[in-house]
Amino acid sequence: MLGPLFAIFAEKVGGDILDITWAWVTYLITTGLFYILVGKLINGTNFKEKILVLGYALNALFTFGLFVENALQLFKVQAGLGIAEAIGTPSWDTLYAKSIDSEMDSYAWGLSAGQSQIVTGIAFGIGGLITHFICFDVLFIKMGSIQVLAA
Repeated sequence: MLGPLFAIFAEKVGGDILDITWAWVTYLITTGLFYILVGKLINGTNFKEKILVLGYALNALFTFGLFVENALQLFKVQAGLGIAEAIGTPSWDTLYAKSIDSEMDSYAWGLSAGQSQIVTGIAFGIGGLITHFICFDVLFIKMGSIQVLAA
């Protein structure tokens, strides 16, 4: 729900263009490194469902952590969100891949990616409305609550 509103939020906590840049750099590099590490660690294990729930729960926790007051705190939250993403996604991808019918594999991956984009677009729209008419705090509470339910 935050997506394109991130720059505005970062500015509200005293961040500038470089802070926004480094926050995204922190998120993306942390996520990338942990994707590789988590993928290696859970490869061949039988507890991917538990790892998936852990990733979702951490994502909710760090989303509530977006009640930050400065750019340094934002960097820490972005790193945490990156780790949470990297814990949940390899597990989800593996479980999803095992569940699809090989005759419909391209369609199944299309459904997965397509629904994700649609839901993300709707969430960004709702997030924009919430922040425009109410405030970021309500947005973070809503985001975190949805993520707790997802976990």
